[in-house]
Order: sequence, then C-alpha cells, then structure tokens
Amino acid sequence: MSEAATSQECATRFRVVAAEPSGPARLGELSTPRGVVPTPVFMPVGTHATVKTLTPEEVRGLGARIILANTYHLFLRPGVEVIQALGGLHRFMHWDGAILTDSGGYQIFSLAGLRQISEEGVTFRSHLNGAAHFLSPERIVALQEALDTDIIICLDECPSSEQTEDYVARSADLTLRWARRCRKAQVRREKPLFPVVQGGMFPHLRRDQAQALVAEGFDGYAIGGLSVGEDWDTRLAILEATVPELPVDRPRYLMGVGTPADLVEAVARGVDMFDCVLPTRNARNGMVFTRFGSLAIKNAAHARSALPLEEGCECYTCRHYSRAYLRHLYLAREILAYRLLTLHNLHYYLDLMDRMRQALAQGRFHAWRRDFFQQRSLEGGSDGD
Repeated sequence: MSEAATSQECATRFRVVAAEPSGPARLGELSTPRGVVPTPVFMPVGTHATVKTLTPEEVRGLGARIILANTYHLFLRPGVEVIQALGGLHRFMHWDGAILTDSGGYQIFSLAGLRQISEEGVTFRSHLNGAAHFLSPERIVALQEALDTDIIICLDECPSSEQTEDYVARSADLTLRWARRCRKAQVRREKPLFPVVQGGMFPHLRRDQAQALVAEGFDGYAIGGLSVGEDWDTRLAILEATVPELPVDRPRYLMGVGTPADLVEAVARGVDMFDCVLPTRNARNGMVFTRFGSLAIKNAAHARSALPLEEGCECYTCRHYSRAYLRHLYLAREILAYRLLTLHNLHYYLDLMDRMRQALAQGRFHAWRRDFFQQRSLEGGSDGD
C-alpha cells in the first residue's frame, strides 16, 4: 500500500463484524456520511437517478440504504452541471441514503459500436443524438465529485468474455493505468474511490491485476467484467481467483451480478456489495423471484389463482394482490403491474441479503446456504438465468 493511501482520510469506513468460520463469507458495516450500510448489501439500480417505477420513499421503505446511479447516462441527460446546480444528486432525486456511481466502464462494453478507446480515454457517440463526447479518467472522477455521490468508481475497460488473452492483458493494463490517473486526479479525497479489477476469464490476469491495484492502496475494490456472456462455473472460478487477492479490511463490490444464486455464491466467496438490473428489469418483463425460484406471471396457470406471488411474503404486493389480478394487469400493459412486480422483486432481493446477514451474524451461513439451494431444488425452481 502506498504512503499516500495510508495517510488518506476517507469519510467512508468499512469493518468486518463477523466472519463465517468455515469460509470467507463475512458480515460487515460500511459507514458513510449518509448512514451505516450493513453488508453484504444489494444496491438497487437507479441508472437515471431513479429506480424504475418506484419513488425514493418506496425504495427506502423496502430497506435499501444505498443505490447505484450511472455517471455516463447522467452526463448525457440531464447533464452533471444541471444536477450540481440543483444541489447534487441526492437533493436532485430526493434520496437521503448513500449513492455509488458507476463510471461508465460497462458502457464501453455495451455500446461497443458507439465508442473508440485510446490511451487518453473513450470517445462515445451518444445513443440519444449521435453527438461525440470524450471521457477521460480525470473527467470521470470530476463528474462524480460534482454529483456529490458517496462512492466513486474509476474508469475501466470491460472486455467481452470472447476476447483473446493478449487483448485482455492489454486491456487490464490500460485499466490499471486509468485507475492510477483517477487516484491522481481526485480532489475530494473524503470520497472513497474504487478501482475495477478486470482480466477477463483468465484467472492469472485477474490475480495479477488485483495485486497491482491493491498495491496502490484504494478505499475499496470492484470486480468487473463478469456476467458478460460467461457460464456459471467460469464466473465462480474467476471470483475464486480474484477475491482472495483483495484486502480483508476493504469492501469488495461485484458489479452487475446477478441472480439470487449468484449473490449467495458470491457472498460465500467473500463479496460484500452487489448491484444488478435483474429484479427491476425482470419485473417489467413479468418475471418474479421467489424463495422457490422464478415464475412468469403471464402464464395461464395464474389466470384464476387467488394466491399471492409468494405465500408468506410480507411485501406490499403479496399482502394485497392475487396472481390473477397481477396477470391481468400485466397482460393489459397497465403501469401498475410494473410497479407491483418491482416492489415484490426488490423486496425479495433486499430480504435475501437480510437473511444472509442474519445467518452470518449467527455463524450458520454454511447451513443457510445449503437450505437455500435445497428449497429451490425440492420445488423445481430456477433463477431464470
């Protein structure tokens, strides 16, 4: 760890509260200026400064203490200068919890046809109007500082799962150089800065880059470049190669992953933070998550069902509405369907994290994890991957 990093004061602190005796899973606390966030934690995705279909009060009521927003998309619309002039992102969207902002590194992957990468940064063609925009590591940090978010992510390149080892090695080196530039450009040092560990599907490249980033002494570490087309076993193998290289006293954030089973297995391997669009996007597509796996609300089997989405679920949707009614709303394309299904799915995800935290606090995570998968197997459920 560098001397600069050890002397750096950061307003966000992380501590391990309890650890699973038989593995790397751990219970932690992430202290931010806007409250303590217990970990492992799932961050609902609010790409455009909103968790789709829900109010901030509803998201808070579900138990969320931290959400994710996207710097690239907010830069394009409404513009960071607009948000800054109106008091910062928290005031702009009326959210009093913590906010982590992604840098736009994933858009380098998802908008591959609209961008060009150079040593200096990335030139994007806006998917909104075709205008060209250049984003460097330095500018990405400045934009996130202007938004006044609580955790800043460095710019990185996210290669696809099909790239060659040579390309991925060069890409990882570029991401490392960008991370160093982000650290150097940081003005608001009280804001924790997380670099992104890349390295594709090559365990040795992942280990090498994790070690190099740790040597720089960042405030936490994100793991990127997963859920980009790789299979389940490869994803777990990459986590097993990467996580042990990261410091035990810093938060570990797995970006953009994933299904409930993904979250359980990543926690079992020592990951603390997650985000994913699945609970909200799948809700808008009529896919519901339950303890027994997923169900498609449009299926004819639910046409006359008086059952809730999940028996015993305490969410607002399950306490008030039947599968038959929700199916009717969904087939009629009523906006209420998307709201009610999103409320349930986010409740499920946040409650899943709470149940994992309880199991970790009681030293029984290994048994809880076994029961989690056994329940799904007995009911013939799936996670919809």
